[in-house]
Amino acid sequence: MQERLKTTALGGLIGAIVAIAVMASAVALDIVPAATDARLQSYLLSHPKLVVEMQARAEAQAAEEARQEQIAQIAKLGLKKFLDPKVAFVTGPANAKNTFIEFYDYNCGHCRNTSAAVKAFVAKHKADTRFAFIEFPIFGDDSTMAARASIAAHNQGDKFLALHFGLMAESGAVDQSVLFAVAQKSGIDVTKLAADLNAPDTDKSLLAGYRLAREMKFNGTPTFIINGQVHEGEITEAELKELVK
Repeated sequence: MQERLKTTALGGLIGAIVAIAVMASAVALDIVPAATDARLQSYLLSHPKLVVEMQARAEAQAAEEARQEQIAQIAKLGLKKFLDPKVAFVTGPANAKNTFIEFYDYNCGHCRNTSAAVKAFVAKHKADTRFAFIEFPIFGDDSTMAARASIAAHNQGDKFLALHFGLMAESGAVDQSVLFAVAQKSGIDVTKLAADLNAPDTDKSLLAGYRLAREMKFNGTPTFIINGQVHEGEITEAELKELVK
């Protein structure tokens, strides 16, 4: 009984803290007027839909603050760190007016959903954009294995892109059998790929990509950095066009 009372009291305390935080956010966001606790409680009880709006606006504000912190971190690190061939597959003119960087996982559904837009963008902007593709496998062992093979394919020039978009076009899990089948279809030298997959530089590149993603506080894929702006999640051709204006 005593333990139950403690649990109830703790739950009440947490609820009170959350309520105070929500109300404080609401006042700060000008959703509800500043007033006494009693008036605030009465106002919220009369407008229950505002709780959902308050939460949505608070989350949006937090997301924007995080994005601005990431943009500041990019400025601090410098784009050269993301365009390093030891970390990414890099292609496009060195003096390009645009930069396009993607962190991805081959078993990420959102990466696959946005891959067609990315492929079309690459084809259209080969002459004016510097591209960097960085492996960030977060969906288990198959993803890590695919990332290692992808890094190994960096040594085979633009055939990497054929492999990359081939793997992104898969609908099922990308495991070892799928990986080597797509590699062969893409014109990759599979024997060289297998040898390079276990090279020390492959491990170094994979770890460097992880560290960079963590340094940027990226938690999911795909995540894009386009002309210094961060976009997390799926992206459309229209959004890509807007970001390179």
